[in-house]
Amino acid sequence: MAASCHRFPSLRLTSGSRLVAPRIGKVFKCKDKKSFLSVSAASVDGSFRKSGKELLLDSPVESLLDSVKWDDKGLAVAIAQNVDTGAILMQGFANKEALATTISSRKATFYSRSRSSLWTKGETSMNFINVHDVFLDCDRDSIIYLGKPDGPTCHTGSETCYFSSVLDQIKLLEDCEDRLALTTLYSLESTIARRKAETGVDEKPSWTKRLLLDEKLLCSKIREEADELCQTLENNEDRSRTASEMADVLYHGLVLLSAKGVKIEEVFEVLRKRFEKSGIEEKSSRKSGSKEAM
Repeated sequence: MAASCHRFPSLRLTSGSRLVAPRIGKVFKCKDKKSFLSVSAASVDGSFRKSGKELLLDSPVESLLDSVKWDDKGLAVAIAQNVDTGAILMQGFANKEALATTISSRKATFYSRSRSSLWTKGETSMNFINVHDVFLDCDRDSIIYLGKPDGPTCHTGSETCYFSSVLDQIKLLEDCEDRLALTTLYSLESTIARRKAETGVDEKPSWTKRLLLDEKLLCSKIREEADELCQTLENNEDRSRTASEMADVLYHGLVLLSAKGVKIEEVFEVLRKRFEKSGIEEKSSRKSGSKEAM
């Protein structure tokens, strides 16, 4: 017997775990009925190329929009998140038409409470947020626009609107230097960037600075750490050892990226694009002599 799935309210989950959109004929997969609702802007051909107002009249999409728990003003919190870095870019509000417009245009669109009208992020600055996917939380009362920004999101020129650490302010009880809310990997990248920017000759430069100043040393360490990571598999070493060696590989790899002026975000973008095609297909599209795809 079919069971409803939160991933797309107008669809039915069959015993084979396949979701078929009525009238559209597209197949979706859903692990279980507690999954977050996800609407890929590219997942339903035809319908998602309509305008936001036309989508409001489209039966499957209308059912989805009706499933959102809009507040008494017809609004829900909408959060924009960087698809590659995971950074929270900004927070606004969306109504039914704003969400429909986001799905159809693939540009993060919100509802301005002060102007009582829709507004698309970037319509003035041209710093659009290009939406790859849309998520609703389990209660269906908040929205995430998962996308790629064209430039700084904040009107201050900052990458995101979140750059003030509350804990920094509590500890120092005075004005603190702005810093982005970074995940572990990006905090490490930021630290490496600061070491790279250090000037002057220190008696005992940091290990990161030494690696940045000595390409041969850096490359030898990357080869060494990669070999030690492989040894944890070959020698059946414990999981903590594997995690430790992988941390070394990531660190030294990030130092090399910094030396080359490459951001980890660029690496993630390459990986994300590879998800869209098979490894065999991706490999054949590369130039001869390149390494294998994932």
